Amino acid sequence: YQKRWVKLDADYLRYFDSEKDAYSKRFIPVSSIARVAGVGDQKFEVITNNRNFVFRAESDADRNEWIRTLQQIAEERKSKALERTLVSPTANGAADPADKSGFLELRGFKHKLFVAVAGDKVFLYKNAEDYRLGIGITYIEMNVGNVKEVDRRGFDLTTPYRIFSFFAESDQEKEEWVEAMQQSIAEALSNSEVAERIWAVESNRFCADCGSPKPDWASINLCVVICKRCAGEHRGLGPGITKVRSLKMDRKVWTEELIELFHQIGNAVANQFWAANVPPSEAIAPTSGSQERRRFLIAKYREGKYRRYHPLFGNQEELDRALCAAVTTSDLAETQALLFCGAAVSCATGDPQCPTPLALAEKSGQRLQMEFLLHNKTSGKGWLGWWVTSGWPERAGLPSTILCRAEFSRRWCTLQDGVLSYYENDRNAVPNGEIKVEEIVCLLCPTTRGRPGSPFTPSCRIESTFEVYIESERLYLFGLETPNPVREWLKSIAKSFVHPRAEELLALDFERIGRLHYKGGLNLERAKEGWFALAGSALHVCFEDSERQEPLQLRKLQELCACPCPSAGRPHPPRLGGTLGRVTLYIQGERKLDFLGWVHAIQKAAGSSGDTLSEQQLTESDVPLLVDRCIDYITQCGLTSEGIYRKSGQNSKTTSLLEMLRRDARSVRLKEGEHQVDDVANTLKRFFRDLGDGLFTGQWGQDWLRATALEDEEAKIGEYRRLLGTLPTVNRATLKALINHLFRVQRFSGENQMNTHNLAIVFGPTLFQTDGKDYKAGRVVEDLINHYVKIFNVNDQEMKKQQDEIMAIMKMREAASSGMQQAGDFICTVYLEEKKTEAEQHVKIPATMTAEELTFEILDRRKIVMKEKDYWSCFEVNEREEA
Repeated sequence: YQKRWVKLDADYLRYFDSEKDAYSKRFIPVSSIARVAGVGDQKFEVITNNRNFVFRAESDADRNEWIRTLQQIAEERKSKALERTLVSPTANGAADPADKSGFLELRGFKHKLFVAVAGDKVFLYKNAEDYRLGIGITYIEMNVGNVKEVDRRGFDLTTPYRIFSFFAESDQEKEEWVEAMQQSIAEALSNSEVAERIWAVESNRFCADCGSPKPDWASINLCVVICKRCAGEHRGLGPGITKVRSLKMDRKVWTEELIELFHQIGNAVANQFWAANVPPSEAIAPTSGSQERRRFLIAKYREGKYRRYHPLFGNQEELDRALCAAVTTSDLAETQALLFCGAAVSCATGDPQCPTPLALAEKSGQRLQMEFLLHNKTSGKGWLGWWVTSGWPERAGLPSTILCRAEFSRRWCTLQDGVLSYYENDRNAVPNGEIKVEEIVCLLCPTTRGRPGSPFTPSCRIESTFEVYIESERLYLFGLETPNPVREWLKSIAKSFVHPRAEELLALDFERIGRLHYKGGLNLERAKEGWFALAGSALHVCFEDSERQEPLQLRKLQELCACPCPSAGRPHPPRLGGTLGRVTLYIQGERKLDFLGWVHAIQKAAGSSGDTLSEQQLTESDVPLLVDRCIDYITQCGLTSEGIYRKSGQNSKTTSLLEMLRRDARSVRLKEGEHQVDDVANTLKRFFRDLGDGLFTGQWGQDWLRATALEDEEAKIGEYRRLLGTLPTVNRATLKALINHLFRVQRFSGENQMNTHNLAIVFGPTLFQTDGKDYKAGRVVEDLINHYVKIFNVNDQEMKKQQDEIMAIMKMREAASSGMQQAGDFICTVYLEEKKTEAEQHVKIPATMTAEELTFEILDRRKIVMKEKDYWSCFEVNEREEA
């Protein structure tokens, strides 16, 4: 007998050289213990299926305690045999199958050891037979591990307690081991909170497909929890069928609604539908191989072979009608059955107020139905079929083409004499096909995540691709194994088809480049051809007349809409209209395929892309449009509202309004009567409190707070001005706009009861994102309001303009409340064709009057009869005479 320190936990019986050692000399999985028996004085025997271990305790009392405890655990394991069954005949004592296993040399051992990387642990065994039995030397928990390559075949696994120096048989083998161990570290460091909550439901503790315990992956649209091996096969089905996410690593995906959805549906309800008729001979087990799993999952989810058919299956109209009814209830199982038996997720409801099932669910307050529909928005007709299409489904606003890596054909390509040719291989003289560069209308650049406007689903795309659109409404997708050659190909093709006058666009890191027709300026009769390149949130344009244009900053657009453009009575091709400052540009498409991609890409680039100020939609003066909308509304409707900013609005309305403004502030119009002042004020406060990096930024926030300690007032103002200059442009502009607004609000403190101090109490913690205990945050805001003119260098003319605006707003509101005139009416001078006294008309313009109505008003006054081909336009001209 050798004296050893022995430990027993929930999974293993282990013994060590001493109690100080972190790594054992041997471990025995508790699940492999068949029985425990006493064998004489102080001795007991642990009997496994293949081997017996004899231990001697220090006393009979100790021995009896060990026997009792081991027997109790062994019995518990037998009663939970399904949960603790080893996952394969080559079980390694881990709850997961081995991600990588094989022989490695380990410094300090004479013979090679059998090593297995499984889940978040690395297991060491004397030989392959011990690995098969599950009885090993020790295991290393990878949450404390770090892998480092040492030489050509060697690498170190470093922990705080020991360095394990391994040697592989080849350099390639070494790289595979290092990669497997790095993935194990990532899994060990992942968050288990979501997994534990999902596993709270009994059926979710085992893989929905093979029954493996503790599955830590899921299909979020099918609402099934699956093991790692099944997750790999799910990915092969494509995201149009199953959207795979990790319970531990994809933390942001797991909203409260989605977790609740997995509690309500989960494996039990889902399998009542998907696995209602599985023959025992076709079912898979934890030990099944990849080929068996793939076959089973294709039959189960792609073909729907085992599903429980809905009684309405085959009757599309009835299925859609039943879906519209089901989503207004809490019956998620019915919605699941209808949807996956052919009901269209975006079918017409017949209700103009709620045109889709999603809208019906929202109106009915069915949050979980909404969540389920959102994750299945690519499902519907034809869902159980799987094909590659190059067309544009009538039901979709954007292309639904899906192309997987396996569906690419390897071709040898050349670009020569204005022709892009592709061959079977580099020895063939005759090409399989060719594209003339003059036929190319658009190129979409490579990405690993998918680009806005790309019809290819990102997770289906080969890693490095580019897309070529041609005039005949065809799309070609090319892919390479690495990104750098793709960029070279893209630049070469672009140089071949882009007009020389637009060559400057080639220097950009563009996402999309091509030619489109446009109308702009004062001449809207004839569409001209222009070259467009989208780079980030900027749209670069080279017009037909070669006039150089500043790039259009899409986040600063005043208006963006897909619309009919003014024309002389001709049919309308699809168009996109945008207004930036004094420029209005209509972009016109002649080919649906590439133009809808442009529309989607521009709309995405023009939207907010994150939670920091610089990522928001902006006004011309660099203030987030969301902030501008709220300030403008409160200035017009809430300056005299008692307790403005102190009172809280309704939480649900604030949340809804903030979400709409964040999604697209440009499309939101705040209207009196429709929106409440306190809800809008609360929305503005919450935006600043949730702002990424804050208004004062993490880098400079503390400096602002320290400035309050300066006793000399002029020195303090000087420091504030210095700090203002250090802020990013958007933060500086936003701070000025907000303090200007609060300066106005406190001017009406007699009516609204919100003086400078009260506003500072509210906005200090909000802007500095603190808990309100630090009084210095309020002091900063109070100082900024009190010294607004000096700190922000506001001149007399600007102050007078602000005062005039406030007076005008107050007069309009007084007039509106007294019924003297409609709020918003004003007198405007309109000139007919030229700016001359005899051509002017003074017109009273209500707030609701359109440009078309104004044009007809003027023509009617001048008794001008419109002829069939007459073309009239109306332009607003500013004080600098810019139209």
